[in-house]
Amino acid sequence: MNKLQNIATATGAAPVVYGQSDRPPRGDYTRAHADYTCAQNYAAYTEQDHDTYHRLYERQSALLAGRASQEFISALPSLGVKQRIPRFEEVNQRLFKATGWEIVGVPGLIPEVPFFSLLAQRKFPVTDWIRKPEEFEYIVEPDVFHDLFGHVPLLFNPVIADFMQAYGQGGLKAAELGACEMLSRLYWYTIEFGLIRESGGLRAYGAGILSSAGELEYSVHSPEPHRIPLQLARTMRTLYKIDTYQQTYFVIDNMQQLLDLANTDFAPLYEQLGQLPTIGAKQLLPGEQLL
Repeated sequence: MNKLQNIATATGAAPVVYGQSDRPPRGDYTRAHADYTCAQNYAAYTEQDHDTYHRLYERQSALLAGRASQEFISALPSLGVKQRIPRFEEVNQRLFKATGWEIVGVPGLIPEVPFFSLLAQRKFPVTDWIRKPEEFEYIVEPDVFHDLFGHVPLLFNPVIADFMQAYGQGGLKAAELGACEMLSRLYWYTIEFGLIRESGGLRAYGAGILSSAGELEYSVHSPEPHRIPLQLARTMRTLYKIDTYQQTYFVIDNMQQLLDLANTDFAPLYEQLGQLPTIGAKQLLPGEQLL
């Protein structure tokens, strides 16, 4: 999950991989404040860095039609420039006006509680470094392209914006209750790897899918994975894959469904789910509907 654990991201034909690593997180943490935020070091970007961002943007945006949620496609231009890495303050001028959110720079992955705290304040942490050209197809941790392209456009959507704040507030409570792992599965299967029903069929809105050329096609059109209507308890019990494309995707009917879920009292649910076994990444339960 973005900023909650060590993440690997692929944007090409290779599988998208998100998972823990035993090596130190990438990034210069000496620049970080107590809340792990830092100024975007814009002067440090080279022309090669801007070219990498532009090529990634062009490739991913060309794949969106028929695969990505129309809500995402409509919001993508709000990022502004695509020929270079956007300045965070320029994005924030539009984002704060739209939904009261802002993006803040971070040097890389940050711990759970600071991540939740930032979301609860309507601040989304964006890694400020970008992958090297040789990492174009695969990167071990999320970079500025993944965070900006994958996550930020839907923060211009008022419903998703409110859901993300509610998730941050809920995450702080989950940390007190020792339930972060269960709550992380909800984030994983929605904000990172969620699908939505639209008039044209199933479409992707999760950032892990939208920033991956390979998984964008696979998640929507491949006959291999299971696609199941999202139910809160089912999703929070389900394990996920960290070394392949996802084997199960959970599907929402509309963005409001996420915000409605966020208004659930999670405390008794954590207690209930703690007594139940987890569900395998490709395991189906009796009578489940596949989409």
